[in-house]
Amino acid sequence: MRVFAIGVRRGIAEHGQYLRNRRELFGSLLGTVGVFLALALWQGGEPVEGTQASKAVLMAAGFVAFSIFSVALLGLPMTITADREEGALLRLRAVPGGIPAYLVGRAVSVLAQIVMYVVLIFAAGIAFTDLTLPSTAGDWFTLAWVLALGTLAVVPLGAALGALLPGPRNAASIMSLPTTGLMLISGVMLPMTIMAEPVRWVAQAFPLYWTGLGLRSALLPDSMLAAEIGQSWRLGETAAVLGAWAVAGLLLAPWLLRRMTARESGSRLAERQERRAAQGAF
Repeated sequence: MRVFAIGVRRGIAEHGQYLRNRRELFGSLLGTVGVFLALALWQGGEPVEGTQASKAVLMAAGFVAFSIFSVALLGLPMTITADREEGALLRLRAVPGGIPAYLVGRAVSVLAQIVMYVVLIFAAGIAFTDLTLPSTAGDWFTLAWVLALGTLAVVPLGAALGALLPGPRNAASIMSLPTTGLMLISGVMLPMTIMAEPVRWVAQAFPLYWTGLGLRSALLPDSMLAAEIGQSWRLGETAAVLGAWAVAGLLLAPWLLRRMTARESGSRLAERQERRAAQGAF
């Protein structure tokens, strides 16, 4: 409990530093909330074909899902690899409970960022589009469990990727293309029914599509089912797929992170620093 409490305090402090870093905060908000607003205003009130709901409302639900996905699978791996490259994890290994407290802190910081993005996108969607909050207790319950399970499905996965990727620069280049590709094919900006059948199967293999589907079921009217695969919200399948990703991540991430920290040494750190210095000189 002491290690957990230290990790929570660390995560709160890290999130405070993130909020005070205006350049990083502005860049992150512009990359997600700003893109959503630009696309939503561009689409205006144009309805999705075969439905009464506008494309802007569809995007609002999709970008909430994408904000969770991008923070966990872009921000978290880059942060972990940067801390490893700078020697922070090696130093923490010498502190009793240092690595567990670090991981708790990172999880708290990521969760705080996700909550911030979700609130801002909801606020922007309500202010600038026809998005409305759920009107029934059942829809609120669906919204809550989809957000929680969608987050749990990708945060451990992001930590596992942070343990595998070679460095922060490589992490950005490796992850940005597939993340953007999944955004395009997972119903974030366009209805799934216009996608080719093979593209639909690829999208349904990843948690982004299912998180977006669950959010649409809570936020959009049933008339939007005309734009969904099988004309159904498929909440049972959503829970099963997101739960499977969460279990896989929770089993894989601790083992990979322990393996990464166990392999850290002063000689490895010095070798990486020399390599970076040589690349910078070149």
